[in-house]
Amino acid sequence: MFQEMRYRGPSLDELHENYAKQHRIDEAAPIRSTHEVVINAPVERVWALLADPAGWSAFAPAIHDVHIAGAGTAAVDSRFTWVNGKAKIASRFAVVEPLREITWTGTAMGSRAVHRHLLAPCADGTTLLRTEESMAGTLLGLVYNKAKLHAELTRWLDLVKTAAEQS
Repeated sequence: MFQEMRYRGPSLDELHENYAKQHRIDEAAPIRSTHEVVINAPVERVWALLADPAGWSAFAPAIHDVHIAGAGTAAVDSRFTWVNGKAKIASRFAVVEPLREITWTGTAMGSRAVHRHLLAPCADGTTLLRTEESMAGTLLGLVYNKAKLHAELTRWLDLVKTAAEQS
């Protein structure tokens, strides 16, 4: 347990280049979770929601103050900041493969994270959306844990699902 509390993980640059861009999370991170959901909407609709951080607050009220650098769109290595609840997060897109995957790295309150979204169209016109995230940071386990992360990922996918199915 003490080892987990001390684990900081790789540097943010290494996490971005050698984990996120390689389509993986930090499996050594003490806080990890995955969740998936089938959405009764085409993959294009689900992608449009995920690839537009400025629009997240329309379906996820805890998210606000989203600012995307550059052209204001999701692109590899573009940076964005956002607030989720009380946490201000500085993120950078690592993978932007339209209709397939969108992944970013981020930092908040001393933690470092990789957050992946994998989309798969199904034969019946629905979309399978899978998310996985890893978080690490010295003493992060004192204020955050796997159960909280899993609850957040579940809530996030439920919000995406509802928004996509209502569009």
